[in-house]
Amino acid sequence: MSKKTIYTVFTDKQALFAEMVDYCFDKIKESERMVMEDESLPTVEKLRKVLGVMPEGYQEIDLRQIYPLKNKFPDIYRKVEERLENGWEQVIELLRRGMAEGSIREVSIPLFKMIFEAAVEQFFQRDILVVNELSYTQALNEVVCILVDGIVLTENESNRKE
Repeated sequence: MSKKTIYTVFTDKQALFAEMVDYCFDKIKESERMVMEDESLPTVEKLRKVLGVMPEGYQEIDLRQIYPLKNKFPDIYRKVEERLENGWEQVIELLRRGMAEGSIREVSIPLFKMIFEAAVEQFFQRDILVVNELSYTQALNEVVCILVDGIVLTENESNRKE
């Protein structure tokens, strides 16, 4: 598509980027909904999938390029931050359900949320992914494993609790 055609739809780069951010996050929410509706998945597996959800076709996008937007397009960067900080209802529901059913240890939900958000934000703000030759998807999966495996009750802990 030519620039001329793009600018018949979008007034400027900022408008184009804003639409792309909304589209990407809307697709993530759609994928989350599909995970939540999958009755075959136990709570912990749903939590793992919802936290690490990346819609089909987005795995190859280099999300490490988001941080450079901070200086050139601060409004767009704020929009990305805002979308990351909101929409946690599904995760909170799964954490509460897991704690109630005994598959997840009692944790502070606000602290869990803050740790996850901080980790993802660091992907954008530092060159840790580039230096370690990790894609955003690989890094996100690793953070999810660390957080989820750190809150899942082991069989011994579960037996002691009873």
